[in-house]
Amino acid sequence: MDAGRATARQRRVWDRAAPDYDRSMARFERGILSGSREWIGSRARGRVLEVAVGTGRSFAFYADEVALTGVDLSPEMLDLARRRAAELGRAVDLRQGDAERLPFGDGSFDTAVCALGLCSIPRPSVAIAELARVLRPGGSLLLLDHVGSTWPPVFALQWLLERITIPTAGEHFTRRQEPLVRAAGLEIVADERQKLGMVERLHAAKPAA
Repeated sequence: MDAGRATARQRRVWDRAAPDYDRSMARFERGILSGSREWIGSRARGRVLEVAVGTGRSFAFYADEVALTGVDLSPEMLDLARRRAAELGRAVDLRQGDAERLPFGDGSFDTAVCALGLCSIPRPSVAIAELARVLRPGGSLLLLDHVGSTWPPVFALQWLLERITIPTAGEHFTRRQEPLVRAAGLEIVADERQKLGMVERLHAAKPAA
């Protein structure tokens, strides 16, 4: 499937998922992803861009002083994110956009975040290169995702699951983002693997000019 068709499919997938997304994610985040939104919030500074912002589940964990911008492919997800921002009394610049073609100039942000997005973005290497592009020199990239396990039996199960999830929803379980981050020219600051290596929290920095 070409990139344009794959992106259009993902927009439809997330538009359909939006009404039930928060309910379906609640138990998953309390268990496997426990503490991960807090981890993002503790490291985000300054002008923050969150790509694949979804329904805004990270909003409550950012410090009050950050200037927050969110981008998502799905207008239905963005409607829910706007509602959450209003409920929290939080000013967020929310825009519909493609992670593979971010509508911002080079060096626009101090921190770039992608939480649970690279598993379904059609071309994760392109998205990571875009995140690196919009970071200022010295800025931070924060990634959270489910990735290919470091334990072979679990990896095998993830591979089998992908035989269903990739064709039906574009959802990948065996991707690993760390090599793509290095290929984009970023330096790894911290790389934490949890839950049998299935969950990764990665902090990288763009080299200073």
